[in-house]
Order: sequence, then structure tokens, then C-alpha cells
Amino acid sequence: MIEAKVFEISGIVQGVGFRPFIYRLAKQYFLSGEVSNTEAGVCVKIEGEKENIDRFYKDIAQKKPPLSLITNVSIFPAEIKGFKNFLIAESTNKNKNSKTALIPQDVSICSDCLTELLNPQNRRYKYPFINCTNCGPRYTIIKDVPYDRRFTTMKPFKMCDSCFAEYQNPEDRRFHAEPNACHVCGPNVLLFDNRKKPIKTQDPIAECANLIKKGYIVAVKGIGGFHFVADAQNNKAVFTLREKKKRPDKPFALMSRDIEDIEKFARINNDEKNLIESLARPIVLLKKKQTDLLSEHIAPNNNYFGVMLPYTPLHYLLFERQNFTVLIMTSANISGEPIISDNNKAFEKLSGVADFFLIHDRKIHIQCDDSILKKNQYNLETIRRSRGFAPSPIFLNKKTALILACGAELKNTICITKKNKAFVSQYIGDLKSFAAYKLFEKTISHLKKITDVKPQIIAFDKHPDYLSSRYAKALKNAELIGVWHHHAHIISCIAENKTDEPVIGIALDGTGLGTDNNIWGGEIIIATPASFTRKAHLSYAAMPGADAATKEPWRMGISYLYGAYGEDFLNCNIDFLKNIDPQKIRIIAEMIQKKINSPLTSSAGRLFDGVCAILGLKNKITFEAQAAMELENIANPKITDFYKCERIKKEVCQIPFAPIIKGIVSDLRQKIPVSDISAKFHNTIIKIFAELCIEIKKETKINKVALSGGVFHNSIISNGLISRLKNAKFEVLTHKQLPANDGGISLGQAVIAAAVMKKK
Repeated sequence: MIEAKVFEISGIVQGVGFRPFIYRLAKQYFLSGEVSNTEAGVCVKIEGEKENIDRFYKDIAQKKPPLSLITNVSIFPAEIKGFKNFLIAESTNKNKNSKTALIPQDVSICSDCLTELLNPQNRRYKYPFINCTNCGPRYTIIKDVPYDRRFTTMKPFKMCDSCFAEYQNPEDRRFHAEPNACHVCGPNVLLFDNRKKPIKTQDPIAECANLIKKGYIVAVKGIGGFHFVADAQNNKAVFTLREKKKRPDKPFALMSRDIEDIEKFARINNDEKNLIESLARPIVLLKKKQTDLLSEHIAPNNNYFGVMLPYTPLHYLLFERQNFTVLIMTSANISGEPIISDNNKAFEKLSGVADFFLIHDRKIHIQCDDSILKKNQYNLETIRRSRGFAPSPIFLNKKTALILACGAELKNTICITKKNKAFVSQYIGDLKSFAAYKLFEKTISHLKKITDVKPQIIAFDKHPDYLSSRYAKALKNAELIGVWHHHAHIISCIAENKTDEPVIGIALDGTGLGTDNNIWGGEIIIATPASFTRKAHLSYAAMPGADAATKEPWRMGISYLYGAYGEDFLNCNIDFLKNIDPQKIRIIAEMIQKKINSPLTSSAGRLFDGVCAILGLKNKITFEAQAAMELENIANPKITDFYKCERIKKEVCQIPFAPIIKGIVSDLRQKIPVSDISAKFHNTIIKIFAELCIEIKKETKINKVALSGGVFHNSIISNGLISRLKNAKFEVLTHKQLPANDGGISLGQAVIAAAVMKKK
């Protein structure tokens, strides 16, 4: 019996070979009809025997292309029109107000394209922009939906006859591969010196590899922006990059050709191998091996290297030309600004660092930095979610209104919700520069356009001085909802875990405005999306110099000593105090005593800073969380002791830091190794927060604990607290798709705003 059906398929079904897959499947089952891209996804009109249509439908889910994601299939009966065969039709754009197709993320070169790239008999041999429907750029080149070439930055490149024949052939791997191109018709690579003078060469990539081998620094344009590239085995080149970039300490990212080369300098297990080889090709944090293979300047005072595999054809060609073991491949930007993606801006801003520039003429529509992941004992940890993941949606457990959440000030991302999907943007960065703020605005505009969302609700952090909050408050024709920072942290975690039940939330981070106008960051709260109650926190300490204290941990060291000992802190007789100018100490003590520019903070991040300084590890830092990272890196894993834990039981319980600080000072006087002291400090934080959760559980009967905040990127704290809580029979919720740091805040803001509006 012949029947007709219409399948409306939504999800990531454009730009991933979905239409040719449907075409081949229809042919297999002798079905006629057509398939087309729509604003909502893919529409299939199908006619044939009922049994064959049933088999066809079953195979859609079971055999879909690897890059696709089906979120919904709606099936409707249709009138039989007598299609003679099956066609791939032009994209439809009838309803310009219903764009709901999901935009695919950028993915690494596939094995088929890599084989062709390195095959001298293939017409795309050594072509640095080879791609197909299974790989290549997506999000960074898309201007609008549906995902057709005319709506991408590939529009200026008219396909040659050979490429166009592939593009039109449903049996070809490049059927409707929108960035499809070759040597004849596609983008080109050019090499310049840092004065914008062209380097005459038949093979710019080979010459670029030669220059890197000689010790030069090259700015190389990739999928989402420029990288600074140098030979990681050349100590002088790496040191020069540090000096020129004015980046004395922050680790550089590395790239190796394959796992075998990575194993020469880093430890990698099967889980990490799967991560690093995934289509997203993120940077993965791997434990260092003891080796003289690499420059000592790559990741100083750090136990980890951040390593990735090549993800573009151009990367593979660089390795192929000089057989490098490992390259520095770190984001090219001015300190505090986003990764640079425009050719002219690259010459303007990066010429003081790069000796040469390897550029191409395909525009990057939206910048997208590399993602960073880490595999911990209990969970996969996303540190930065960007290329390879954004803008794939986070699926929520219920539908929401059209919401724009503007994120935090640091590690900013924005979030747009539509139905049950939350589109969290790529990593934007710290909104402390004009360039970062412009990218913030551009990303909002871009995501609104490709999701077709005109927000009804704008969510923002309640800190009045955040640029993201000021942006939100300036918007009109939408409901504005301010969200407390640490509430957003916890709700972002539970939203990822698809629950809205009450949880005990532990929010540990560096900064965030609290309801009492103090700076929070060492919190236990009871939270639902609609509300929260503060149950416990680290006791307050002064931040002498306010923001200056976040960059100079010695200030917090003085503050915690003053808070523990009062004016007698000068009698502690520890090296930390002896190594600081006495006049500076007196000034800081007076600021604390007289409450001059010394806001109060309960921040765990500041406590880690202060302890790091008191131990003599770091008085000044050059990047966020550097002090805490060094404290973690030196901790002796064999130590199980902890310092005295106390609590001041009030309506909101306080965890006094004084006993911990006094214990640390006592150990320093007894010449206990700082590695042991660091371990005891970590153990103390784990113990006190786990015990408080047990007490709160007895009171409230809540058995779920959600962990969020940048401190949970500390593996000792994360693994230790999860272990203790699991042993106490808690269900522990952690971040997996989004970072625990402020990069996940925007999702929490959106979910809270939806819950608040529902209550109104």
C-alpha cells in the first residue's frame, strides 16, 4: 500500500551531510519524494510502501551522520503527489520568523580528507582548506541560516566546475559541503613579514615551517583566529615569545602531530586519549613527564601541559613540512583581549610579537578560541568551552521563554534560551577591554540572529559595575532580571544535570557580589532555580586595595594574618613578613584597621591566594588563579592531616579562617615543608565543607549537592570533596558540558530568570 508522509526533523541536521544521507536511505528503500533544509532543520516529503517508510524512519535515528544530532522528529500524513524519484531540493525560507535549526560547531579534519590531503595523486594534495560534510569550519563562517554557502564567508569563492560537480552529486562526500573548495577556486594562504611585506615563495606553508624551525615566531591564522606558533623545543624562541607577549608565567598551549609524540613529554590515559582525538580536538590538560625534550619556559611551576592534536589541514601541513615533535600553538592576542581573527588587525596588533604572518583570505565571521578540557578522577571537566562545542545547545528539562543572559565579567559567555534549548556562546573572555566588549556585543547579535530570538527577558549579574550588567540595563522592550552571582553558579550546575529540585550548593570561587553587598566566594546555599538561602560561608576578611588584592596575594596574606592575630601579627616570625617592605605592611594594616578601600570578602579564592603568599610561594601574579594553581601543584598527596576546623553557629554558619591560619603559621615556625602545609590546607577545606553538608542534610533532608565555582578546577578540592560526599551517600552534581568557573554563569542566569518570571 502506497502512502505519503512528511518528516520535519530538527536538531543539528544542516552542514553535516544529513540531506545526502536521507537521499541514499530513500533510494535504498525505493522511496520517492524530496528533502530540503528549512529554518527549523530538515523537511522530508516521502512516498512509497508503508513497510519501506517504516524502515526508512527507523534507520534515520540508527544510521544518522556522525556530526548530526536529532532533537525531534514530527511526522504528518500527506497527500500523494506522485513523485517519480527522490530529489534534494533547494533550501526553503518561507517563514523568516521561525529559524530554529541548530548550527553545527567547527570540527577537525576527518580521516578521509586527511588521506586526500597527503596523497600526491589527489587533486587536493596539500590544499590547506580541504573539507567535506563530515569536517571543517561551521560556526565561525556562518552568517545566517539556513546553512547555505550564500550565508557563509565562503560566498566570495565561486566553485570551479570540479568542485561544483561534487557539490551537486548526492552520492559524493562533498554534496552541499558549503565550504567546499580546491586549489583552483578556494581560499589561499599567503606569507608576510611583520612589516606586511609579502614573502615570495612557491609554498608559503613550507617556508613558514622553515622559519619556525629557525626559531622565529609566526602568527598563523586558523579556523577561529590567529595562533602564535613557535618550536616548543627551541628554548630561546619560547623565552622570546614570553618576553614579547609580556606573559611571564601563564602556560602556553602545545600541539603535536599524534599520540606517540605526545607520549614523549606527557602522560596520557585512555580517557584523555579519547578526548584529545575527538572531533572537537580540544586542548587537554595532561600531566608532565620528566624530560628535557621541551623548553622549560612552556608551563613554569605547573604540573600539566595543555596539549592538542592538529585540527585543520594547515596544521597537518606544518608538521608534514618539518616533522616537528611539538609546537607552541597559543592564542594570538593582546593581553586581556580576545583572540584576533581579522588579517588587518593581526598586522596592527601582533607585529610586535610575531616575526612573520601566515594568513588566508577566508574571513572568520565570529572569533572562537580553543576549548580546554581535563579528565579528573570522577568527571570530565570543561575549563573553557569554545571551538568544537559552541554553539551546540544544552538541553533543559523544560521549555523556557526567549531569554538572553549576559553572563559574568570574567570568562564571559552569553546564553540564549529557546524552548528547551540553551545556546551558550563560545568563550568571549574578560570584559575589561574594548575589544572584549565589542566581541560580547557581536556574539549577542550573532546568536540572536542565527537562533531567531528576540529576547523577552534579559538576565544579568547584580554587580552594578559589570559591563555585561550595564549592557543589559541599557536594553529596552524586555523584562530585566538581576541574578545573584553564586545562585547562578549553582543553578547552572543543576540545569546541566536536568533537575530543579532543591540542592545544597557549594559555590567556591574568587569573587561575586553577595546579598549583603560584600564579596562572596566561600558559600553553602540551599538553592532552587527560583530562590536560594545562604546557610554557611567562610568568615570575612578585608581585601586591602580591593581589586589590587586579586593581583597581589601578599595583600591577602597580610589580611588573613591580621584577621587571625590582630595587631600582633607582626610577631609571627615567618619569612613571608620578613621579605616584604615594612612600610608596605604598615600601610596595609592601617587600611584594614581603618577600613580604607578594603571591602570584605568570604572568597575561597582569596583564601587560597593568602595562604600561597604566607607560604612564600607567590606575592604577585600575572594571570587569574595563578597563586591557587601553584598551591595545588606543590601539595604532597601523601599527607592526610588537616588543620583545626571550627565553625561559628549562627543563623548563617561561619567558618573562621583564624584557626587554619594559626595552624599554618605554627607549621612554618616548625619548618614543616610547604608541600605538606599545602596538602593539610586543602584537606581542611574539603573536610569542613563536607561536614557542613552532612549537618545541613540532617536539617533539611536534602540529599543532592551541586558543586560550582572556579575553585572546583582545583583537582585536589574537586576529587576530595566528591569522594567525601559520595562516602556520605550524597548524590553529587558537577559540571560536565560547561565550566565550573564563570564561563557557566550565563546558563544559570537564564534558568533563574525563567523561574522568577514563572512565579510572577
